[in-house]
Amino acid sequence: MSIRLTKMAENREKLIAAARKAFAQQGYAAASMDNLTAEAGLTRGALYHNFGDKRGLLAAVVDQIDSEMADYAKSVGAKAGNAWQALLAEGAAYIEKALDPEVQRIVLLDGPAVLGDPSQWPSQNRCLQSTKATLEQLMANGIVKAVDPEAAAMLLNGAALNAALWLASSANPQAMLPKTLEAFNLLASGFLVKG
Repeated sequence: MSIRLTKMAENREKLIAAARKAFAQQGYAAASMDNLTAEAGLTRGALYHNFGDKRGLLAAVVDQIDSEMADYAKSVGAKAGNAWQALLAEGAAYIEKALDPEVQRIVLLDGPAVLGDPSQWPSQNRCLQSTKATLEQLMANGIVKAVDPEAAAMLLNGAALNAALWLASSANPQAMLPKTLEAFNLLASGFLVKG
């Protein structure tokens, strides 16, 4: 990688890190682009060059955090006993991330308000494709019912995402978590082949 490209990548990462901190502490609307770029040691021109505008910067921050949430969910699922339990564990881990203040504010509150429907975000599409592949494997093994895997993945991911959105906007997310996870597992179990 050339020195110029390396410097551009470094500047991009500095801006994302500063924005992540500002958006988490102050919220998207209150975060000042002048303060954010000063924190990163860069100019507003660097922000506009890399992201177009404040909204573009938020999209990059949301993508980073949402991707981290998906990676975390995958790591939790990897510890489960089988592929079905892994899928449930991934969904539960994603939902539980709604308790994290940074995730709540940036991904689950400001993200949808500014960027629109989360199911259209690139990070959600990657998660959808992963869930679809897992469901196809589970269907091939006779563990879940033979339904359209894309539709099933959309419904399961949508349930986890909407559960996380619901928790983030509730007055007491911690108290809501157990019943949310119970309902998610009950909903997901409808896909199981009854033996």
